[in-house]
Amino acid sequence: MSSEGKSLQGRVAIVTGASRGIGRAIAESLAQRGADLALVARNEEALNETRALAEQSGVRALTLPLDVSDADAVKGAVEQVTAELGGLDILVNNAGLTRDGLLMRMSEEDWTQVLDVDLKAVFYFCRAAARPLRKSAHGRIINVSSIVGIIGNAGQANYASAKAGLFGLTRSLAKELGGKGTTVNAVAPGFIETDMTASLPQEIRDNSLKSIPVQRLGVPRDIAEVVGFLCEDGAAYVTGTVLPVDGGMSLGSVG
Repeated sequence: MSSEGKSLQGRVAIVTGASRGIGRAIAESLAQRGADLALVARNEEALNETRALAEQSGVRALTLPLDVSDADAVKGAVEQVTAELGGLDILVNNAGLTRDGLLMRMSEEDWTQVLDVDLKAVFYFCRAAARPLRKSAHGRIINVSSIVGIIGNAGQANYASAKAGLFGLTRSLAKELGGKGTTVNAVAPGFIETDMTASLPQEIRDNSLKSIPVQRLGVPRDIAEVVGFLCEDGAAYVTGTVLPVDGGMSLGSVG
């Protein structure tokens, strides 16, 4: 990409869950737009792979292997990013996990783990990043949720609750931070081809495809491009939104 096309040149972004799938695609997309990156996940080896891909675009990239549900680790990571990369302009909260099971069989541990990573960790990062983002002229927070938070899904009460909680957090922070020009939005991916969905039975995949008006499953790049747009100056007047990126899946069944 030419320097003229690097719309995020000189900006610094944190991307959580950056070791694979949607998070890796987001990191690559922001790097191609010129943003320097801090890459967060547990798997350091996989983070280094993402870092190598990002650096092909000529940007700086840090790897920060940590547990996103550890409030002190999150605070320290944000401080490290601002010190080493010179500030913070963009926070993409993408890290997440699932622990599926029907309500009557769901353990308290499975409920708590999902809420801790998929919702509480987002609060930790937003709280730690709020001050440096308010100092930026281009502050952006993008929370990666899921259409499961909109339509629900049997066997995913914990995941749906966490992802729906992100909508309320997003809208509240949009009101809190908007006065300094920081926008806060959420994207809600549909059925995306990732490691997380690759192990699903073919019957579930086929049934999901029937409910998608565009008649294909999504790929990580579909999400990454929307996140990239929300980080750019052209989206400066977009805040407090929940944007489904699902091929129309959340509209209901086709036919």
